[in-house]
Amino acid sequence: MKKALLSLFLIAAVFSCKEDDLEPTQVSKTEVLTTYAEIVYANYEDAVSTAKVLQTAINDFLAAPSEEGLIKARQAWIDSRNPYGQTEAFRFYGGPIDSEDGPEGLINGWPLDESYIDYVEGNANSGIINDAVSYPVIDAQTLIDANENGSETNLSTGYHAIEFLLWGQDLYEDSPGKRAYTDYTTAPNAARRAEYLKVVTDLLIENLTEVMDAWAPSTAYRASFIAGGDESIAKMFRGIGALSKGELAGERMTVALANKDQEDEHSCFSDNTKADIEMNFRGIRNVYVGAYERVDGSQVTGASLADLVNEKDLVKNETILNLLSATFGSIIGIPQPFDSALRAGDPGKKIENTIINLRNLSDAIVDGALQLGIQVNAELD
Repeated sequence: MKKALLSLFLIAAVFSCKEDDLEPTQVSKTEVLTTYAEIVYANYEDAVSTAKVLQTAINDFLAAPSEEGLIKARQAWIDSRNPYGQTEAFRFYGGPIDSEDGPEGLINGWPLDESYIDYVEGNANSGIINDAVSYPVIDAQTLIDANENGSETNLSTGYHAIEFLLWGQDLYEDSPGKRAYTDYTTAPNAARRAEYLKVVTDLLIENLTEVMDAWAPSTAYRASFIAGGDESIAKMFRGIGALSKGELAGERMTVALANKDQEDEHSCFSDNTKADIEMNFRGIRNVYVGAYERVDGSQVTGASLADLVNEKDLVKNETILNLLSATFGSIIGIPQPFDSALRAGDPGKKIENTIINLRNLSDAIVDGALQLGIQVNAELD
């Protein structure tokens, strides 16, 4: 029901914004940047608040492990991914999330080599959890130091580390992973596994809060961004253009489709990949049309990139809005779970069509920026 309501909202929102944006409007770049900053902060606030709900569910589960508690923690993880997935549109331009010292790699690093964290099929003793000699203490600094140590896939922190600890490996065609709650009671190294899950969840909230605080009202970064004029407008275009083509269409979909390997899908342990794709797309749409629906149902709206492009070229703006609609339509047509579509060879070409639409959308976004005299590189570095 939640996904159906979300789909209806997105369809209505895209077409509503299309109609509104084709009306003559006059907005300033400062107004557009102010709306963006408000959306960014609200979105990260939602990411933090839902991560805290996840933290509570995990702490409750660890206090008295049970199947019911594990199911609740898993649902809280899924719920927390919805707002965070939309924040991916605020990346790719060296902002607080992914500057040189930004915490993005600690928050949403992927793909993850699960054997770096815990046991896997064929190796009951793999991972940090089962190596008390190399990792005698499991604390925040240990996990930070271990993250990407020796390999980009040696990920020890973030959403996907938590995901693996809640679901375990996805070795099944008809379901996500089936980790037993007894991994936290009677299984070998259960206490270390529990400590790892607690620490990595606490660290996630700390890192999300760091990014949220950087965008808070009256902060130096937010003020400088709003005052940044064309440079900041270019960052907005860059963020959604790079997410649409290089990251989402490329790294997260084309690679998985080419390899037909569920290990290459974004949330492979929980089978939440299709929702990830939907949320990433929604983030792109939010930025372009200047509208964000918060987890409580309230709206953050204002002057937008669509307004600016529309003032220069109504047809270019309409092209982008039409591609937003077409892309969303192809996304909702992807079979669930995503890995089933991979194994079946992408029936109906829903994944392939989404990739094409996302690439075309990125190209149109870059073209929209050009109408404002702004050149944007939407390729990943």
